[in-house]
This record gives sequence, structure tokens and C-alpha cells, in this order.
Amino acid sequence: MQKTLTLSNGYAIPILGFGTFQIPDGEVTTTAVKAAIQTGYRHIDCAAIYGNEKAVGQGIAESGVPREELFITSKLWNDRDTPELALEAFEQTLSDLGTDYLDLYLIHWPKKHSTACWNVLEQLYTEGRAKAIGVCNYTIRQLEELFKAAHLRPMVNQVELHPLWPQDELVNFCHTHGIHVESWGPLMQGRIFTMPLFAEMAQKHGCTVAQLAIAWQVNRGLIALAKSSSPERIAANLAVPNIVFDAGDEKRIADLAHERFGPDPENFDF
Repeated sequence: MQKTLTLSNGYAIPILGFGTFQIPDGEVTTTAVKAAIQTGYRHIDCAAIYGNEKAVGQGIAESGVPREELFITSKLWNDRDTPELALEAFEQTLSDLGTDYLDLYLIHWPKKHSTACWNVLEQLYTEGRAKAIGVCNYTIRQLEELFKAAHLRPMVNQVELHPLWPQDELVNFCHTHGIHVESWGPLMQGRIFTMPLFAEMAQKHGCTVAQLAIAWQVNRGLIALAKSSSPERIAANLAVPNIVFDAGDEKRIADLAHERFGPDPENFDF
């Protein structure tokens, strides 16, 4: 049984999620999702903008695991940034995934009308069609703005987070306000595999570099999302050992120069 964290509404979320971003649509996605679930993943993270939700749904259907045993997340894309379009987008995602509810629905990026869309997510949550709701890529300032108009606070904030972009202040703010943090890009878009420090640390702890990166997230109380289309790596990423980072490990990681790989949520134009 996968370890879980408890969201502010009491709903359980697995601490490791299988990400579907940039997995090619069609058979590749279906096979990867099916393999992930059959390997033991119960948390599947997807989004309309990824363009592969029908294939994700097919993989879920072929996995043989009952829907109620899975935790499925999707996201509202930026061009659906009005209440009417947000509802249409939600319905389309349900249809594509072949389900009648989502375990978590997120606003993908903070846009001009995101507050009005948040009210739609609150409605979906009240109706039970989204078991939990949250946001992605929100800064502290943007969360504080959302709080002013929200009846419910986000239960999750999914953000870029990895050893080069640890987001300590944001994580502390979210945890103080009962918001769990999910990390996307935990492998730094592959950059982590080119850095000798992480290869050395992985050898020290007897694990792969990817397992080391995921363990670093989990040890901070975060929900980590990892993706692969390789059955071997899918299995390895799920089988993260109990790694104890000593003070020397922590200092070497903390001393790294900070670098963001994705867009700045305060300044993006898509």
C-alpha cells in the first residue's frame, strides 16, 4: 500500500504520483499508465493541455484496478479561464478520462480570471465531482489574493520544486495554511543526471539518482511527481528506499545555486 498524506478536508493523497506530461499521446501513454498502475502507482497526474487524457483513460481502464482505488488529478488550462469554459473543460476531462469524478482538480496557472474559476472549482467540490481542489504554480502573493475571494482554501499547490529550486519560503507558507505542496520537475528536466554531486550521493546511499531526488522531496513532506515510459524506471521510481540525508548531504544541496527551469508564475504569457 502506497504511503499517503491527508489533505485539509481529510482526503488521502498518495505521496508519489505518476506524471504524464510530455509522454506521447496514444499507445505510448496508454502502455505507460497501465504499467505504472500495475506496478503499484495509485496516483496519476494528468492535464488537458498534455493532449493525452484519452490515452491516460485507456491505460486506467486496461490496468484492471478499480477506479475507487486510484487518485486521479487533472488541471484547468489557461484558455479555459472563465467560469463557463471552466465547466466545459471539466466535463471534457471527465469524458476523456472515462470517469465521473476527479480526486483532485487544479487551476494550472494563475490567470486574470482565476478567482472566478476558483469559485467554479469550489462548486465542483461541493457537488462531490471533485473530491479535492487546488492550484498550480501559485506564489505566496497569488495565494494571498486568492484567499480574499475564496470560500475554501486550496488543498494543494503544485509547483516547480527540486534541489536547485527548493522554494522553502513557499513550502513553509503553504504548510502553515494547510496546503500540501506537490513538486513537478523533481528531476530538474534531466539536469540532475548531469551533476556529479547527485551521482556521488546516490552511490553513497545505494540508490539511483532519480530515487535520491524523489526521496529528497518526500523527506520534506512533499508530494512528488515522477514520469517515465520505461517499465524499469517506472518501477524504480516507485521503489524509493528510506534514505536518511545527513547534515553534510543537506548542506551540499542547500549550497547549490538556485535555478528555475520553468516559467515564472509572476511573469508568463501563455
